[in-house]
Amino acid sequence: MDQVHGLFNVPRLLAPSPEYLNSIKVFPLIPAIKKEIIVYSPLSWEQLTASDISFSIVRPIVFKFARLKNLAVVYACLVVRSYFLGESESMGNLARPCVNLSRASLCELIAMKLLSHFAANHMQLVAALTTSWNPLAGATSSFVDEVQHVLKCDEEDLNYPQSALEMAISTKSTRFLASPVTQKVVNDIYTGRVVFSIAATRSVLADNYKNRSIQFYDWRDAPLLDHYRLRVPKYGAILEFLNFAILLLTFILCLSNRNPESTNVWELVFILFAVAFALEEYTASTEHGWGSEFMWNVFDTAFLVIFGVYLVLRLRGLVNGDAALSGMAFDILSCGACILLPRLAFFAVSNTVVVLALRAMIAEFVFFIGIASICFSGLLFTLWTLGKYLIRKNKWTLKSISWLMVQIWFGNTYLSFGEASSFHPVLGPILMTCFAALSNTLLLTILISILSNTVARIDANITQEYLFQFTISTIEGVKTDALFSYQPPFNILAFLILKPASWIVSPRALHSLNVLLIKLTSFPILLVIGIYERYLAHGRALRESGKGAAHSLFNSLPRQIKNIPIVEALVGSTSADIYEAIFDVEAENDSGLFNDSDDEDVPALRSFQVNDSIPGSPTRTPGRKRLTSLAPSTSALRDPSPLPSPRLRPVSNLELSSSGEVPSPQSKSPLARLFVRTPSDNPNSATAGSMEASLKRFEGLVEEMKSVPLQRMREEVKELQDRQARIENLLLTLTRGMRQSDLDRSH
Repeated sequence: MDQVHGLFNVPRLLAPSPEYLNSIKVFPLIPAIKKEIIVYSPLSWEQLTASDISFSIVRPIVFKFARLKNLAVVYACLVVRSYFLGESESMGNLARPCVNLSRASLCELIAMKLLSHFAANHMQLVAALTTSWNPLAGATSSFVDEVQHVLKCDEEDLNYPQSALEMAISTKSTRFLASPVTQKVVNDIYTGRVVFSIAATRSVLADNYKNRSIQFYDWRDAPLLDHYRLRVPKYGAILEFLNFAILLLTFILCLSNRNPESTNVWELVFILFAVAFALEEYTASTEHGWGSEFMWNVFDTAFLVIFGVYLVLRLRGLVNGDAALSGMAFDILSCGACILLPRLAFFAVSNTVVVLALRAMIAEFVFFIGIASICFSGLLFTLWTLGKYLIRKNKWTLKSISWLMVQIWFGNTYLSFGEASSFHPVLGPILMTCFAALSNTLLLTILISILSNTVARIDANITQEYLFQFTISTIEGVKTDALFSYQPPFNILAFLILKPASWIVSPRALHSLNVLLIKLTSFPILLVIGIYERYLAHGRALRESGKGAAHSLFNSLPRQIKNIPIVEALVGSTSADIYEAIFDVEAENDSGLFNDSDDEDVPALRSFQVNDSIPGSPTRTPGRKRLTSLAPSTSALRDPSPLPSPRLRPVSNLELSSSGEVPSPQSKSPLARLFVRTPSDNPNSATAGSMEASLKRFEGLVEEMKSVPLQRMREEVKELQDRQARIENLLLTLTRGMRQSDLDRSH
C-alpha cells in the first residue's frame, strides 16, 4: 500500500515557516513596482503581449523583481493593479482612464510572468498564492502612523491581510486566475490536495485558534475521522447539493400532507430544515457577502422570504384557529417550488456557459424592464387621468390600467385597439397605438439584441469567466465559518451551544468543543470520506485492483461480444490501448533503419573545424571522408539541376559564409580561409592529434594575413559594417511599421 502513489500522495516539500513568512517585507515592493509601470499610451492586452513590448518593457521588469525571490511580489503587483483601477475611475484622472487601465493590465501581466518563476517549486508556488500578506509589512512606523491618521482607524483595523488569490478576485484579474499555473494551485485546493486555513474575519462563529500551515495532504498521516476534510471545496459542493435535495424533499412532503387545522411530522421536519437553511444562508452572506454569488443569493433569499411569510401566516392561523389563513400560508409556500426546483437543477450545471449566460441575461433583462417601466409610468399616469376625469367614468383604476399595459407589453395588442377609445375618443387611440408600436416592435427588438450581445460576449470569454467563478467558489469553500462544518439541521444545535460558549470559555476550549461536536454530528460523513480517500480514490490499491479485474474480464470476452456497439459505447474502444502499450514497452535503439553514413547527411548546428582542431576529441573517420566529399567543385557550381534525393541538402562551405552572398572560391581572403574549410584542407591531419601540424598551419595563415594589403582588409571590414547597418535599419523599419499598424487597429 505504501508503494501506491495516488492523487493525494505527493512528495513532502518543506513549507515556509510562519516566522519566515512574517519576516518578508511586502510594502517596499508596492512603490517599487508602481515606479516601474511606465506606460503613457493606451494599449490593449494584445499589444502588451506583443513581442516588441514584451522584450522592451515586460521582460526587464520581470527579471528585475524575479531576482529578489520574494514570495509577496505577485501580491504586490495585484495591489498596484488595484491602485490603477481606482485611478481610472477617480474624478481627477478622467482625462486618461485608458492609460490607467493599460497600466493595470500591465500589472496583471507582470504578476503572471513573476508567478511562473515560482512554478519550479510547487510549495513555493502555493505559498505565493495562498499566504495572507499584510500590505504594510516592512513599512516604517512613521508611515504606518500616517496611514492610520489618513484612515482615522485603530491599529487593529490596519491588520487586514489578503492572499494573492483573494487580491486577484477583488481586482477581477480573470487572465491571471485563468492561467495554467494559477489553476494548478486552485485545482489542488479544490480537490483537497493542498491543505491550508484562512482566518475568518466576519464570521458568525469564528474558530481561529488553530490555523494550519500550508501542506500537502497525505492520508497516511491523517486520522480516519479528519474533520478538516469537511472544508474541502470538492466535498463541500457534494454535501451542499445533498442538503438542498433533502430540503426540497421535505418541502414536497409538507405540501403533499398539508393540514390547515393542525401540524404533522412532515411539516415540522420541513420547518426545521428550512430554519437550518436560513441560518446557513445568513452565515454565508455574512462571511462572503453577496458580490460573488449574487444570482444564487437572490434565488435563496426569495425562497426565504416566501418561507417567512408562510411561517407568520401559519402561526397566526394556528393560534387563532383560522383555517383560511393557514390555507393562504400553504398557497404562498407552494410558490417556493418555482425557486427550489430550478435552483436544484442549477447545482448540476453551476458556472457553465448556460448558467453564466442566463445570469447575465437576467441582469440585463431586469435592468431593461426597470428602465422601460420608468419610461411608461408617464403614459400610465396620463391614461389614469384621462379615464378618471375627462370621461367622468370610474371604469379605469390605476391597477386595471397597469394590468392592461402589461398585457399589451407581452403581445396582446388587440386590447390596445379595443380599449383605446374608452380613455378618450381622440387621444386614447393615438396613445395606445404608439404604446403598442413601441412595446411590441421597437423595445422588444432592442431587448432581443441586448440579450444576444450578452450571450456572444460571455461566449467569447467563457473560459476566463468560468475559471474566475470556479476560483471564487473554491476560495469561499476554504475560508468558511465554523458553522459550515455542520450539516443542516445540526448547525442550529452548534449555534445554540457554541455561540454562548464563545463568550465564556477560552479559544482553546472552544476549539476542542467545536471539534467534538463536528465528529459527533458528522461521524458517518467523515467515515465515508476517510474510506474513500484510503481505498476508492484515484490511484488506491482497491480501485486499481478492481479496474484490473474488470479489464481482464473484458479482455477474456469473445471478439463478437466486445465489438457489439452498445458494449463498446459503455466500456470504450480498446484500439487506443495499443498506442499506449507501444510507448510503455522500451524498444531497442538500433532498429536498423539507418546506416552510420546516412546520419552524416543531415547537417548539424556545429562547426566542423572545432572537432578537427581540439586534441583528444572523438573522431569519426567515415564522417570526415563524407564531409570532404561534400566540398563544392567548379562543375557542381555550374550544374543548376536539383538534388535527386528528397533528403536535406548538405551544407557546403560556401553557405557557411557570414554574409548572405556566395563568395567566389577563387578569391578568398585569409580571414575567410581561417574560419571556413577549403577544399584543399586535409581533415585527416588532425586525426593524428599532433599539435605541431596545427600550429604550423596557423602560423602560415598568420603570415599570409601579414602579406595582405591593409587597404583591402579595411574595405572588407567596412563592407561588413555597411551590411550590418543596412540590416539594422531594415529591422527597425519593420518594427516601427508593426507598432504603427497595431496602434491604428487599436484606435
